[in-house]
Amino acid sequence: MCFSQAFKARPSLWMLMFVLVCGVWLASGKSFAAVSDISVEPLRAKYAELGEQLRNNQFQRALYLDSSQSSTDLKGEIYAVVDYPFDIVNGALNNPAHWCDVLMLHINVKYCNASRHGDGTVLSVNIGRKYFQPLEDAYRLDFNYRAVVTTPEYFALELNADDGPLSTHDYRIWIEATSLDDGRTFLHVTYAYEFGLIGRLAMQVYLATIGRDKVGFTVTETLSNGHPVYIKGVRGVVERNTMRYYLAIDAYFDALTTSPEDQLEKRLQKWYHSAEQYARQLHEVEREDYLDMKRREYQRQQVAQ
Repeated sequence: MCFSQAFKARPSLWMLMFVLVCGVWLASGKSFAAVSDISVEPLRAKYAELGEQLRNNQFQRALYLDSSQSSTDLKGEIYAVVDYPFDIVNGALNNPAHWCDVLMLHINVKYCNASRHGDGTVLSVNIGRKYFQPLEDAYRLDFNYRAVVTTPEYFALELNADDGPLSTHDYRIWIEATSLDDGRTFLHVTYAYEFGLIGRLAMQVYLATIGRDKVGFTVTETLSNGHPVYIKGVRGVVERNTMRYYLAIDAYFDALTTSPEDQLEKRLQKWYHSAEQYARQLHEVEREDYLDMKRREYQRQQVAQ
C-alpha cells in the first residue's frame, strides 16, 4: 500500500501528520546550550544587531522572524520586543502553571494540564483539528518543563521531550527574555525538531494536499507590481506556527490587567484579532467558530481538572 493510500485507509494517520505539521511546542533533553554558557549578554547583543529589522518590517510590530531547515530538522525563531516590564514577562512565562493558558489559545490545542511528577512538571497536551472534537480523537503528548536560568534581568526555560509522532524526535523549545532600559522586554522563542523518513513523507503529503497553497512570512521575491512572494513548503509551516504561538504569548500578556473572570474572553478575542492581521498566512476559521470552539474546550478542561 502506497503512503497516500495508507492515509486514506487509516484516518488516524492523518491526525499524526497533523500533529507533525502543527509545530507542537516540545523540547528534547538536548539543550540549546550548556547552562554555564547561558547569560543575558548574547541576547542583548542580538537586540542591538536586530535594531533596524525590529523597527521596520512587515509585521507592524517590533518582531523579527526567521526559519531554517536541513535534511533532518526544522527550526523557527522569533525575536520580539513586548510592551510589558520584565517582571511581568518573567512571572507569566517562567512558571509552568501559566503555560496551559497560553497553549490553549492555539487553534489546534484541544486540552492541556500541568501536573507535578517527581521534581518536575509535565504538561499533558492534546492536539487535534480546527473544530471541537472528542479528546480520544486527538493526539496526546506529554512533555516536561524546566527553568534553566533566572536572574533579576534575564531568564531562560525549555520544554523537553525525546520522541514525537511519525518518527519525529528531539523536539526542543527554548524561551529567553531580558529587560530593556525603556521598561519593555526583549523576548526570544526558538523551537525545532528532527524527523526521519516517515515524518518526511507525511510532510510531503501535507504539502501536496491541504497545505499546497499555504505560505509563510519570509518574502522570497517581489513581483513587478510590488506584491511580495512568500515562502512555501516546510519553512512556511514552521513560520506559521512560530507566529501562532508567539501571538498566544502576546494575548496572554494583554489580558493580565483584566479581572480574572474576564481574562479568558480577552485572550481569545486578542488571539483571533491578531491572527487575522496576517490572514494570508493564518486564517483558518471564522471568528465565532473559533470562539465557540475554545469556550467549549476551556469548559471541558475545567470539568476534567
